[in-house]
Amino acid sequence: MADIFAGAAIAGLGISDILEGPGLSQQGFSFLVLLLSSTVLYAGGVVLNDVFDYKIDLVERPERPIPQGMVSVELATVTGVLLLVFGIVLAFFVATTAGIVAAGLASAILVYDGFTKKHDFLGPLTMGVCRALNLILGMAIWGQMDSWWFGIIPLLYIFAITLISRGEVHGKNKSNIIKAAFIYAVVIFLVLISIALHKVEMESPGGEGFDSFSILDNWSMLLCLGLFGFLNMTSLIKAFRRNTPLNIKKAVITGVLSIIVLDATFVMAFDTWMFGLIVLLLLPLSVVLSKIFAVT
Repeated sequence: MADIFAGAAIAGLGISDILEGPGLSQQGFSFLVLLLSSTVLYAGGVVLNDVFDYKIDLVERPERPIPQGMVSVELATVTGVLLLVFGIVLAFFVATTAGIVAAGLASAILVYDGFTKKHDFLGPLTMGVCRALNLILGMAIWGQMDSWWFGIIPLLYIFAITLISRGEVHGKNKSNIIKAAFIYAVVIFLVLISIALHKVEMESPGGEGFDSFSILDNWSMLLCLGLFGFLNMTSLIKAFRRNTPLNIKKAVITGVLSIIVLDATFVMAFDTWMFGLIVLLLLPLSVVLSKIFAVT
């Protein structure tokens, strides 16, 4: 959901556009539909991931529902496919562009789950594409996606997280952790540059207002981005010092949950800190849920 908040904020949707009097505006309703679309697409990907990993999970993750026999492979397959279809249909109700992006996202999910996941380069790349398209799905709320290039940021970030996850079972992935740390630093730099350039473009299309804009004025956004960097770098340092499967898994979980912090950073940059705080509050909820459901 946080990706949709961020994408919509980048596209210019603010909390004032969502509310109309005591209820939701038409755009607010479309926003909720996109939130649901993103959620079921993500859920479909998770379900089908377990379907494709069934034989491996029998050995490496026997605690998962399919290996335990709690859910049959057939039921999981049908459920996963229906979730993807439902997510696409929901997006088309918002805008044709959103539906096309959702269809692309569903396709990327299937490609990752079924084909590229185990590839050292294509796996992380495909997963990054999935996250990028999820962010762009939020941007498509107006039926356009002029700022699609923001998708490069989650693409790189998820690429890094997926690199780290390569040692989740056996450990010994220090080289990948070093690569991930470098990519994290690049991501933080790109966030600052992208926000600054987009703000200038929004406020002064001709570029005349560049000197009057300072990214340092947005303290809430900077604090949020600082939290993002702190959470990820500390978890990477721990995983590097003690390169065990447990610490690597914790670094991956931290990376996945920190997507919320990254998305909150974008929302605070393009709307109010209060709107960004709503996104940030998804973090403690996700931490609680991560104790119940497998994150990696």
